[in-house]
Amino acid sequence: MTVLEDRIAMAESDNTRQLDEMFERLEKMPVPEGYKVEIVGGAIYMSPQRDIHWQTIRKVLWALEDRFGREAMVFSDVRIDFPGHLNGYCPDVAKLRDGAEKDAKGRWRYEDVEFIAEVISTDTAKNDYGPKKTAYALAEVPVYLIADPYTGKCRLFTQPKDGDYVSDLSVTYGADVDMTTTLLGLVLPTAKFPRG
Repeated sequence: MTVLEDRIAMAESDNTRQLDEMFERLEKMPVPEGYKVEIVGGAIYMSPQRDIHWQTIRKVLWALEDRFGREAMVFSDVRIDFPGHLNGYCPDVAKLRDGAEKDAKGRWRYEDVEFIAEVISTDTAKNDYGPKKTAYALAEVPVYLIADPYTGKCRLFTQPKDGDYVSDLSVTYGADVDMTTTLLGLVLPTAKFPRG
């Protein structure tokens, strides 16, 4: 290993240790029922889960199950650590590649993530379009979907490169999100996505 590789490994180790400590403290706190907790760039965010939020997540999950089966590696609100400073995210929907395995600490690896969907809430929209989008692109997540019930639109980001996505497609609710050219190979209908 070079000195630079040693420093990067040490920084990643410190980052993981700090995230672990932060999540351990959060688990001891009385987080209200129905709230999602994430750590974005070292800041803790708690956002309420509304019924619109969950109904949208379910529709995305159903589409993935229809395409990949009920045994597919699909999760909701499960911690995955992403590149950057203290990024412990719990994506609304994350699909991992077949055969993905947990790391030595029992966590899913961002390198195995093939798809992420986030449903906007008014308090966290800036994270989904900002630091989380950047972290997902740095992690080379091939397909990132944002569903926004407040504007009635989906944004599909594909082709990650240098911390951003080359392709950005906007689809108004009612139209289908065509992901047939991605590794997902599916079409996501949005006609029944609820609006906020």
